Amino acid sequence: MSLEGNKVNYGEEQIQVLEGLEAVRKRPGMYIGTTSSRGLHHLVYEIMDNSIDEALAGFCDTIKVIINEDSSITNIDNGRGIPVGIHPKMGIPTVEVVHTMLHAGGKFGGSGYKVSGGLHGVGAAVVNALSEWMVVDVLRDGKIYRQRYERGKPVTKLEIVGDTDKSGTITTFMADSTIFDEVSFDYNILLKRFRELAFLNSGLSIHLIDKRAEVEKDVKLHYEGGLISFVQYINQNKNVIHDDIIYLNGEKDSSQIEIAIQYTDSYVENVFSFANNIPTTEGGTHVTGFKSAITKVINDYARKANLLKENEKNLSGEDIREGITAVINVKLTDPQFEGQTKTKLGNAEIRSLAESVVTEKLNYILEENPRTAKIIIEKSITSCRAREAARKARELTKRKSALETLALPGKLADCQEKDPRLCELFIVEGDSAGGSAKQGRDRKYQAILPLWGKMLNVEKARADKVYGNDKLTPVITALGAGFGEDMELDKLRYHKIIIMADADVDGSHIRTLLLTFFFRYMKPLVENGHIYVALPPLYKVSKGKDENYVYNERDLDKLLSEKGWERGDKNLSLQRFKGLGEMNPDQLWDTTMNPETRKMLKIDLTNPIVADEVFTVLMGEKVEPRRDFIQEHAKFVNNLDI
Repeated sequence: MSLEGNKVNYGEEQIQVLEGLEAVRKRPGMYIGTTSSRGLHHLVYEIMDNSIDEALAGFCDTIKVIINEDSSITNIDNGRGIPVGIHPKMGIPTVEVVHTMLHAGGKFGGSGYKVSGGLHGVGAAVVNALSEWMVVDVLRDGKIYRQRYERGKPVTKLEIVGDTDKSGTITTFMADSTIFDEVSFDYNILLKRFRELAFLNSGLSIHLIDKRAEVEKDVKLHYEGGLISFVQYINQNKNVIHDDIIYLNGEKDSSQIEIAIQYTDSYVENVFSFANNIPTTEGGTHVTGFKSAITKVINDYARKANLLKENEKNLSGEDIREGITAVINVKLTDPQFEGQTKTKLGNAEIRSLAESVVTEKLNYILEENPRTAKIIIEKSITSCRAREAARKARELTKRKSALETLALPGKLADCQEKDPRLCELFIVEGDSAGGSAKQGRDRKYQAILPLWGKMLNVEKARADKVYGNDKLTPVITALGAGFGEDMELDKLRYHKIIIMADADVDGSHIRTLLLTFFFRYMKPLVENGHIYVALPPLYKVSKGKDENYVYNERDLDKLLSEKGWERGDKNLSLQRFKGLGEMNPDQLWDTTMNPETRKMLKIDLTNPIVADEVFTVLMGEKVEPRRDFIQEHAKFVNNLDI
């Protein structure tokens, strides 16, 4: 291979040095992950984390966050206030060091904080760098100190602007519209995260105000019950099988752990874990210790109480955790996270702490509450029997597949490529749309699996009911990775799984049923970003040879306005697609399947607790929460078929 044509000068002048916060503005994704809505909200969390750290240290009990009318954010706490004296090494006010230099703060081995969250140790400086402007007021030592920054650089010196008898820090910033896709904060996203923080820090008051609306939104979050209140909140729309919430806590050296547990009649487990207020969505040593200990304690108690006979096998961890809602929260001095995203805790000593606390305290609670213990164990035994039935059904399915000449579903039109990283599976609603998709696809990379009718709502069914279900079995078989506890992600046959359903009520229902199945029984697909939703167009708009596809009513009005077209023009053709089956193969390819032109939604799991809540409300047994949800959101619906 010749590189002769690629010769360029490579000398000292090619080596760039980005000073100060230039690197953050140049590559924001390296520091906050993305410049989309998620990254924008991340700015709020970074500033708030500093206030939370003051609360963890015992110096702050109230935090107020205001979304101002101009969409700037103000964060107010009653902590100690950031130090304002001259920094001994840098020679400038310490508050300026914190806001203009990366990796500057009280969380790097100093005595400023015993326990802290912080996301990457870069919080205030990164937010400053990615803001059009920022103003910091420090209330400390009887004075109010103020400094203003613009795009990460101080534009005023630190100055005293008044006297005060309070302490704390007030930070106001305007996210830079040249960096972010859109500077528009979602009140509900912030509310859900702040509620989580209020649960995790009992006694802390968090006040969220939105001044943008005609009627100002104002919510105060304060939960003395801590994790007990958290579990009550998570289970509010579920049927609990025992009223008392089991609470365990303990500490060793400088580490603390607390756990709250309650069982429901659900068929899935919900274990949510945190370390220093950071959601550890991938678990870690605290979760591992909890799971191993609860399995041993429940089995030992069941034997002792003669609820498990001598000839019966021990209950598995999956049996014991069916229907559990558990929140695990650890606070430690030196958390070790795997990867920059901090989604998995790695401290080995935390596993032994979790095991010892669960073993000692859960055993005592079961002894003191035999009725609750019996309810939990009987549910676990029922789960064990159902799991055994599922195992037999699974083996029967495997034997049946082995005897058939083709193990893949008969309606699957597979692709030619064998590298799953390059392969896409379209799960298509109906045979008609499936036929068009098969004709219009790229056969090398795209596989089509038509489904007909409504599949099982797995929110109301155990795993043994999934096997043999004629709507879900083809999906499981086509994907090739198994499901539930037997799922092996490395055997997945397609790395893009695209749900393609009509843009109407039935299509929405089918999407929701499939997403419920993926979330409850194939969650690694969601966690690893393999699930997508296709966005077929709603209209084809043409006048002469000028053809356009639009995806909603808003875009249609915008197109007509831009083109200067009138709806009543007899030369204007406005075709509304009521279903995918109405499109010919070329249209389906051009609008919905062609990687160069299509629009898709990637299903992302940013907050498992919120996702669990939504699926419980929409797909669960209780009617009242679903009715309340519909009434609350009905005002946002203009057309149910869009």
